Amino acid sequence: MSTDPNLTDAPREAAPGTALSRFHAVIPAGGVGTRLWPLSRAAAPKFLHDLTGSGQTLIRATWDRLAPLAAGMLVVTGGAHREAVCMQ
Repeated sequence: MSTDPNLTDAPREAAPGTALSRFHAVIPAGGVGTRLWPLSRAAAPKFLHDLTGSGQTLIRATWDRLAPLAAGMLVVTGGAHREAVCMQ
């Protein structure tokens, strides 16, 4: 939480016509996360795990943080993880 009174934790929405209102987020979701083995493996990569204890996977938490800022969202992942990413 910020101590700056001008900043809030509430989602921000960009004013129409501003650069931020045209911002599109691209979330890369790939790799097997070998440094986190055995938790992260080809069948269960790190972006599909709740590594922070928040109750959300890394990919879901990233989506939720970017959604208020982006006019559009795109997740780039491999075919092997498509269904799991879509479920998130």
